[in-house]
Amino acid sequence: MWACRLLHAGLSAAPRGRRAQSALTQLRGVLEEELEAIRGAGTWKSERVITSRQGPRIHVDGVSGGILNFCANNYLGLSSHPEVIQAGLQALEEFGAGLSSTRFICGTQSIHKDLEAKIARFHQREDAILYPSCFDANAGLFEALLTPQDAVLSDELNHASIIDGIRLCKAHKYRYRHLDMADLEAKLQEAQKHRLRLVATDGAFSMDGDIAPLQEICHLASRYGALVFVDECHATGFLGATGRGTDELLGVTDQVTIINSTLGKALGGASGGYTTGPEPLVSLLRQRARPYLFSNSLPPAVAGCASKALDLLMESNAIVQSMAAKTQRFRRKMKAAGFTVLGANHPICPVMLGDARLASCMADDMLKRGIFVIGFSYPVVPKNKARIRVQISAVHSEEDIDRCVEAFVEVGRLHGALP
Repeated sequence: MWACRLLHAGLSAAPRGRRAQSALTQLRGVLEEELEAIRGAGTWKSERVITSRQGPRIHVDGVSGGILNFCANNYLGLSSHPEVIQAGLQALEEFGAGLSSTRFICGTQSIHKDLEAKIARFHQREDAILYPSCFDANAGLFEALLTPQDAVLSDELNHASIIDGIRLCKAHKYRYRHLDMADLEAKLQEAQKHRLRLVATDGAFSMDGDIAPLQEICHLASRYGALVFVDECHATGFLGATGRGTDELLGVTDQVTIINSTLGKALGGASGGYTTGPEPLVSLLRQRARPYLFSNSLPPAVAGCASKALDLLMESNAIVQSMAAKTQRFRRKMKAAGFTVLGANHPICPVMLGDARLASCMADDMLKRGIFVIGFSYPVVPKNKARIRVQISAVHSEEDIDRCVEAFVEVGRLHGALP
């Protein structure tokens, strides 16, 4: 009898195996079709492999010689600063590689609490909470704070992490046209029936390099009893007189309720994000924010690097001023050459080309001339608005910037983007 059962089991398992194989074959077909569509549209994104430290000059696998890097978020050049690296090594030696735990179990060290206090002081806020990334900070904020009684009003071009975070919450959702204050006011009027109203915006928009009109946003928020949230990932460390961000730049520090930002760009460039704002809000996030509750603690070395980066920034604003001057130099020379560069005096300098293939091909030819830049196209930016996004760093020299402009002119003429 047992032999019959084994035979029956074997026969019945065979169809299941064939069905599983058929499902896998179907999946492969679906995926290959999607991938081929991306290739066909000219929007395929390849990853170039860097074989050196991050910095203004890097080495790239398969490319001989040094390359000038003009596409990193390394705004202040601190990713490989010797004091930042040493601080990371010291934290690694003192606190270990990691905690193997979430914060509320056994994953909070003094280095985490010290960094949170330093972030709050830097932004002139009551408290701060660390996350593995600012994507996580945005994923954690809205769901924990807002209920079905509340409303969130979001700029239509906000970063994907803000959009995804808002999707997770149960608040009523309003989307206003990009930087359109008349449309924001209309949405605020419509949202008066809700308990809390939160206006959410990027401080600086990473694809276009433009800056939110925070003075007008804060004025409308005050008029209609709303709170203001700003994502400062592309502003913290270098916008404003002392690098505090767009709220400092536009003189509304005391009118912005909540700031989310990153440690992974200007502040050392490793990883990590945070929320800073009222102490009760931070306390609530420690209790309810799912990315905080269910993610391992920030590695001590990352916390050490970020802490030292903040120290360097708070000691002097010379590095901030240096980057601003170099940004103006690049923008001025590119516009004189005939290129259209979006944004207003932000180190993100989108060189507009329109066509996705053109942006990709020009970026490849820039690399052949020793300049590392990347073409951006749909779905990262809207269709027919492809561009090469150049990012200026404080550690670029004037000669580096001039060489980049020269390469753009050469490649632009080669591809018909310039006369």
